[in-house]
Amino acid sequence: MQTHTPNWTQVTEFVMMGFAGVHETHILFFSLFPTMYLFILVENLVIILVVGLDHQLYRSMYFFLMHLSCLEIWYISVTVPKILAGVVGMRGEKNILFAGCLFQLFIFTFLGATECFLLSAMAYDHYVAIYMPPQYGALVSRGTCIHLEAACWLVSFLIPTWPIYLMSQLTFCCPNVVDHFFCDASPLLALSCSDVILKETIDFLVSLAVLLASSAVIAVSYGNIVWTLLHICSAADSWKAFSTCAAHLSVASLFYGTLLCMYVQSKVASFINFSKVVILLLHCHANAQLSHL
Repeated sequence: MQTHTPNWTQVTEFVMMGFAGVHETHILFFSLFPTMYLFILVENLVIILVVGLDHQLYRSMYFFLMHLSCLEIWYISVTVPKILAGVVGMRGEKNILFAGCLFQLFIFTFLGATECFLLSAMAYDHYVAIYMPPQYGALVSRGTCIHLEAACWLVSFLIPTWPIYLMSQLTFCCPNVVDHFFCDASPLLALSCSDVILKETIDFLVSLAVLLASSAVIAVSYGNIVWTLLHICSAADSWKAFSTCAAHLSVASLFYGTLLCMYVQSKVASFINFSKVVILLLHCHANAQLSHL
């Protein structure tokens, strides 16, 4: 938190620093990001179209996968176009209004919470399919999937409302340069000249609640799955069940690993740009794994 000075000026827009100090690799970034963006966009659109048009794929696993694909398209559309504009150095494209910054933070938090809950719903789906196969049709019907999906999106939409409201009540003073490529909470709070203790506490509690709730469902589901696999006599059945869960478990591990990189990262300046790259690459790699779910 910064302190007020007699001549302080309230900030109404921010400048996104992005990948500062890597000007010599701008060509690499500009060639890499559009390629990843188009690949992820096309891949997820194909998944949505295939699942939506093929009635034989109207099963819970593909239903969840279609929603994850929609979420991934939103994810990259929130950040990548702005990153590309900043890399090119287009005039004013690194600037973002305070209201726009809050909106971007709201969408990113909303999507992050949704992915947590969707991954836990998919873990529950795998758990029922392997642990209680006779009851699978009744416990994970299409109606149940719709209700689970609606709950995931609705709860996740409500989660950022209080943290974003608290952020909107803070005062930001110069300098207005955000050391990130999107409006994340931590670099924004570092620029505030208000008392941010309440805001940091609420952010921590909300994030902890989402992570504990979703990860607990995943841990319990996979705990029961492992117990079931250990008691399956047929090696072929065990391998089939393991292959069904492997891709989802990989995506979940990468996603939660990305969250740890984002919020438990080193404060050393030399690691900041590296952390940004890790976040992008892990997210893109997790998205590539979706095609194998």
